[in-house]
Amino acid sequence: MSPLDLVGRLGRWSAGRGPLYVLLAARLRRMIDDGDLRPGDTLPPDRRLAAALAVGRTTVVAAYDLLSQEGRIVRRQGSGTTVAPAATIGGESVETANPLFLHLLEPPDDVILLTCASPNAMPDVVTAAYGRVLSAQDGMGYYPAGHPVLRRALAERYTRRGLPTSPEQILVTAGAQQALSLLARLLLTPGDRVLAETPTYPGALEVFRESAAVFRSVPHTDADEFVRALKERPALAYLIPTHHNPTGDVLPALLRRRVAEAAVGAGVPVIDDEALADLGTADVPPLAAFGRDDLLLTTGSLSKIIWGGLRIGWVRAAEPVVMRLARLKAVQDLGGEVFSQLAAAELVAGLELHRERRVAELRERHDRLCAELKRLLPSWRFRPAEGGQTVWVELPHGDGLSFAQLAMRHGVAILPGGALDVTGGSTACLRIPFLAPPEILAEAVRRLAAAWDAYGVSTPMAV
Repeated sequence: MSPLDLVGRLGRWSAGRGPLYVLLAARLRRMIDDGDLRPGDTLPPDRRLAAALAVGRTTVVAAYDLLSQEGRIVRRQGSGTTVAPAATIGGESVETANPLFLHLLEPPDDVILLTCASPNAMPDVVTAAYGRVLSAQDGMGYYPAGHPVLRRALAERYTRRGLPTSPEQILVTAGAQQALSLLARLLLTPGDRVLAETPTYPGALEVFRESAAVFRSVPHTDADEFVRALKERPALAYLIPTHHNPTGDVLPALLRRRVAEAAVGAGVPVIDDEALADLGTADVPPLAAFGRDDLLLTTGSLSKIIWGGLRIGWVRAAEPVVMRLARLKAVQDLGGEVFSQLAAAELVAGLELHRERRVAELRERHDRLCAELKRLLPSWRFRPAEGGQTVWVELPHGDGLSFAQLAMRHGVAILPGGALDVTGGSTACLRIPFLAPPEILAEAVRRLAAAWDAYGVSTPMAV
């Protein structure tokens, strides 16, 4: 593709706000994701594209580097820059970049899906909750900030956890993913820096990339570095301190206080993602317990503790922040579905009993997965998870992406570590959830072991 051809297809790429390299990367990213640029397409050399766009070469280099880190393009010395190969399912090419969303959009046949970590069956408590509320009569049914009954139930639960909360501090959303999207729309402009751990939840990374943010990454295990990075005053920070995705780790209360105080001192909003907070026995407060509600923003969800099909999430924040988010949300949907919210209020009221059963079930499945991994794949390295729903595995050689492609051919879909790492690192890692019944987990590990045997034959051992 000539530089002039690409310039013509880019359109008014520089019309937005933010650094030019971020705007250029955002436009190219959209063209790749929409299929306007196909896998294998060759992009112009950076010097020639810079001349055609009338920008400095560093603008194009920085844009290409961003897309390379995301895995959307491939840059090789002497071979130029090309659009990365598409992932494949059953031999068919697909355009979605992240396997997490790819397998939700097009579930493969006869494959054990271990890419999306969410309960795989609706529990009876959901049916019972709907049965109790379906006869409710409820006015017009439009509640952009959420149904008052659910907002009150969530506020009362936070208060019981030691964080006094009013219903006006709760915004109900269509799952935690929408909560993240609304916060990104409210707080970010193109080119803003987002502080995030590596690895972390891939859905959040996609939200921030959609906002054309630039990442400042910190290793998940380095809380001291996270505190130092907050003092650099990024536009937003994102953290999963309770049952971290993907490791299951829990940030101790003392370190939570340090993070909260650093954020407040620097005036940096921090998203405390509590979607997995109930999936374990940790009894630690949200970050907001140590600081200001206008900066320490808590998100949560019922999709992990109850069921993914119950699209109920929320944001807990200061009332002015909730009102601004509600105005954004009202434009999108005028408010969530009423009966789901009423059923969710019933579930929240009795959540502790369900949580106790759910955590016991998850620990049994966690232990079975760990035992099977140790038995059939003893060279794989991992630590048992404190909570949550996934184990983070490091391969002794090779890379997660190529192994995941081979594992798919052996009938099991897993998420390679690079999908959870903004730096393009964690390539030797895999995320494996332990949500499936024990017999399914055992079969999945058996298939992974067969794939690993085949992979070892075709992949050179690390020296």
